[in-house]
Amino acid sequence: MENSFVNSKSPLQYLLILSISLMFISTSFASSHSPSLVEVAEQGDIAAVKQALDQGANIEQRDKRQRTPLMAATNANQIEVARLLIDSGADVNARDSIEDSPYLYAGARGLQEILVMTLNHGADLKSLNRYGGTALIPAAERGHVETVQTLIDAGIEVDYVNRLGWTALIEAIVLGDGSDKYAQIVTKLIKGGADVNLADGQGDSPLALATQKGQRNIIEILKSAGAK
Repeated sequence: MENSFVNSKSPLQYLLILSISLMFISTSFASSHSPSLVEVAEQGDIAAVKQALDQGANIEQRDKRQRTPLMAATNANQIEVARLLIDSGADVNARDSIEDSPYLYAGARGLQEILVMTLNHGADLKSLNRYGGTALIPAAERGHVETVQTLIDAGIEVDYVNRLGWTALIEAIVLGDGSDKYAQIVTKLIKGGADVNLADGQGDSPLALATQKGQRNIIEILKSAGAK
């Protein structure tokens, strides 16, 4: 039956049927692989993000890494897309598969504009990253001077201790290089109320750690603040 059906068609008719079939398959494939809201957010395609939201896309949809569109936009520092999503109600505290949130990631990476937006839209200052630390601790570690000040001004706990037994002040010393930006961070943390004598989990004080690393400028700052 199959052979007689094929043979009953002219070559032109057969080619027409084949073309229509291929066109249908191609269209179906394209539809099934159209970019998700997470993908267009990460790409910074604000027009596509607007269109998806207007068409009722789930603003909190997840990709394989459990990232929301806002998380993906934050990862890529897509500021205007992040602004649109936040203004549209995206959760600034939603967690991905490694326990990052838009707020925590923006703080850790010094993404200042997105960080401020998250703070203005309900960022949880008490939320902790996968290392058991607040956003302030990695911000201090990575030398993000402005971000450290922003978080202090927002009221974050300056002396919070993470799972390593380190505060933001200790991370700035132990993982910093003693350069001017770290000296600025140490100064800001002290002005923000950091305890200059709060030791790490091994009993080493900030002054002892700065001395071990030969960070002369930071040693002087600590001593001036009463460190022992």
